[in-house]
Amino acid sequence: MLIDQVKEVLEIEAQAIMDLVDRVGPEFEKAVQIILKAKGRVILTGMGKSGLVGRKISATLNSTGTPSLFMHPAEAIHGDLGMVTKSDVVLAISNTGQTSEINNILPMVRGIGAKIIAFTGNLDSPMAAASDVVIDVGVEREACPMGLAPTSSTTAALAMGDALAVVLINARRFDKKDFRKLHPGGGLGERLAITIKEVMFTDDHVPKVVLGSRVEQAIKEIDSKGLGATLVVDEEERLSGIVTDGDLRRILTKKKMIHKLKVEEIMSTAPKTVEENQTAAEALGIMELYGITHLVILDREKKVRGMIHLHDLLGREEFKLNGGSAFSTRTHRRPYNAT
Repeated sequence: MLIDQVKEVLEIEAQAIMDLVDRVGPEFEKAVQIILKAKGRVILTGMGKSGLVGRKISATLNSTGTPSLFMHPAEAIHGDLGMVTKSDVVLAISNTGQTSEINNILPMVRGIGAKIIAFTGNLDSPMAAASDVVIDVGVEREACPMGLAPTSSTTAALAMGDALAVVLINARRFDKKDFRKLHPGGGLGERLAITIKEVMFTDDHVPKVVLGSRVEQAIKEIDSKGLGATLVVDEEERLSGIVTDGDLRRILTKKKMIHKLKVEEIMSTAPKTVEENQTAAEALGIMELYGITHLVILDREKKVRGMIHLHDLLGREEFKLNGGSAFSTRTHRRPYNAT
């Protein structure tokens, strides 16, 4: 029953995105041209869940060559509207198009002289009427069984935002070199240009246990290698799974005695993998997409070639956490890429 519900949600949300395909037309093209011609920024605005979608779209635009920021519509009416100039483009997101906080500021945005693009599922709404371009992101139904919580609608809006960002990437001929330039300090940009094989752990530095091992052995391997995870392999060194610190914490909330369990009882069976000739930037993108900190490198026979941690992409020499003071990890980790 539970699995059926999960599948139904995914199918509903996937269909919501697919339904957008046939609706993409001249309005989308017009929106792209407005953004390309604008000398200012793309300013996203939205309330609640739509606001969170707007923040993500803004972040994607910023990292791919289109200057952007997020403006909270409720704060805009109390002074933040001052961030909008006539050179900007405001992209407003509201499924119903009835969000009062947004509709209150759009006439003032128009008075400033900025162009307005709307992402909405209601083409007859006040928000649509106040916009220069309206992109239809409407959905047939929400995945929420009550039809109340924004689910399919936010997924559709986010997907359309990604589509907009990608089209702008191509239109601006934005490439990997440009991407690296947008990362702070230059050093990180250079770091992201290198290939994975230059920073990955190999041979004895890769934490591994074989299928059938006890969790106790996995914990020892995680602790000794200091990467926060261990791979699980079969007798021929083919990848079977991964056990992370997070897996251990999650199982401990359910069972107190875990040391004698077998690793296959708690491991994740589908670790994300990359090829050693891919760039650090590509690996970082995968980690960001899936919210993970480890990637596995396999050879052509699907045997473990190496492993990489988020810190190896960003550099272990000196690291800052949450804006705090820098600290060196050099003395706490084994040297990597020992091939």
